[in-house]
This record gives sequence, structure tokens and C-alpha cells, in this order.
Amino acid sequence: MAIWLTENSKIIVQGITGSEGSKHSARMLRSGANVVGGVNARKAGTTVTLEGRELPVFGTVAEAIKATGADVSVVFVPPKFTKDAVVEAIEAEIPLAVVITEGVPVQDSAEFWALAVAKGGKTRIIGPNCPGIASPGKSNAGIIPADITPGGRIGLVSKSGTLTYQMMFELRDFGFSTCVGIGGDPVIGTTHIDALQAFQDDPETDAIVMIGEIGGDAEERAAAYIEQHITKPVVGYVAGFTAPEGKTMGHAGAIVSGSAGTAQAKKDALEKVGVRVGKTPSETARLMREIMQNL
Repeated sequence: MAIWLTENSKIIVQGITGSEGSKHSARMLRSGANVVGGVNARKAGTTVTLEGRELPVFGTVAEAIKATGADVSVVFVPPKFTKDAVVEAIEAEIPLAVVITEGVPVQDSAEFWALAVAKGGKTRIIGPNCPGIASPGKSNAGIIPADITPGGRIGLVSKSGTLTYQMMFELRDFGFSTCVGIGGDPVIGTTHIDALQAFQDDPETDAIVMIGEIGGDAEERAAAYIEQHITKPVVGYVAGFTAPEGKTMGHAGAIVSGSAGTAQAKKDALEKVGVRVGKTPSETARLMREIMQNL
């Protein structure tokens, strides 16, 4: 089992003919992901050859779904075109849209997220400004390297791309069911809570690592949700313990105001509901290793 992305997932890439789209589509194919085609309205009817496979390019997401049965789209398009691309994916009712692009205007993200909700949540959005989702040994949709870790029984949800990779590496001896990079923008499609519940419901995920960062209150809300709904062990890490107050730190969502949104406040909220929180990624991995050894 895995959450949202499995060995049966059929992936299309919006922007497959661009430099980033083609590079990462090839990398996904090398990892064993079932990439079945791409979308570029200007190059509809052509093909691209990647890793020895000739992939069709369609004019729209709807055409790609009809021809290939695709159920996942990975979006590699420039920020100014991202909203149109995601809206097209939502209108076509593709079940999963993974939006890698960074620099998407927050209003655009809010608008396509609202559209997805208005259409009944038929399309799950991961991102924007995220590394994507990987189910090691099964499939890979985005830019997460496929060779960091084998499959296993830990679930990972993270705001940070690089910390996703580090945690995968630190716990590679146990392996992961699915690793989800949700992105750090103020408006994102999939939250910590969404992933926590999916891992809770997955019979082949035994424990969960949750990586947050300073700014906003997503981790505090996740803590409240864990207390009420999550029975599997969770360990956490909050990036930004040394961040100066009032500064924007990297991600657009990571702004601290007073005590709200600080790493310490988030750590306190998580520990209050029984989540063990590491002060460093390596300490967090050690806490998870202890849990897995005792399961």
C-alpha cells in the first residue's frame, strides 16, 4: 500500500516538452514510474522520446486522460501559467495534481484551490512549490530522488523539500511507504492533516514523521488533529529554531510574529499531545528509529 500514489498510477506531465519537464519526466521513468504522456497545447499530436520510450503529447489534460487513463498530473510550467494548468487539470477531474512550480502567486493558488473544493474535491492538489510525492519502489511524481530509500512502513509528510530528502536518507534502513512534500507556501492544496489521516488509514504505514517549519499555525492545528484522530506514533521536527523573530525565512509561509508561529511554540503544541519532537533532523530520525525498533 501507499497513499495517493501507487505502482498502478498513470502519470502525465503538464510541460513535458520544457527543460524541467523533460528532465524530471526522464528521471521519473528511470525510477519505474509509469509516465504515459504529456500535455502542451502548442505541441499536441507530437511525441517526445525519453529513456527509450516514445510518449504522446496531448493538447489538453482531458484528452490525455481519455487516451491514456492517466490519474496523476505533474505540473512543470512557469509560474504565470501555473493557474491555467492546474485549473485545466481540475476541470478534467484528474484525481491527483502535483504542482512542482515555485513562485506561484498566492492569489492564483487560492483560486485554483477554491475551484477544486467547489468541484467536490475530485482533484487532490499537492503543492505548489513542493518536491512532489514518492512511494519508494512503486512510483514517483515530482523531483524527489528515487534512490534515497527503499520501500518500508514509515510515512513522511514535510513542508521542506531538502528536509524530506534528509529524513528519507536518515531512515533508509527502515524505508518509507510514501513521502509527501506538501510545500511551504501560505496556500497549499494538501496539508499535514490530510497526510496524517491518509497514513492513519493506510494499513501498511506503522508510524509517521511530520516535518514543519516556523510561520503560520499549520503544525499547531496538526497537533490538535493528532490528539483527536491519530493513533499511530508520530515524531516531529520543526525547522527554524534559530530563526530571528520577524524575519521571512526562505519559504513564503515562514514568517514569525511574536510567539505565534515560532519553532518552540510548535514543538510545545506537538509534545503536549504526545508527539516526540527532535531539535535536529538527526535527533528526529533517532526518535523514529526507537519507535520502529519497539513496534
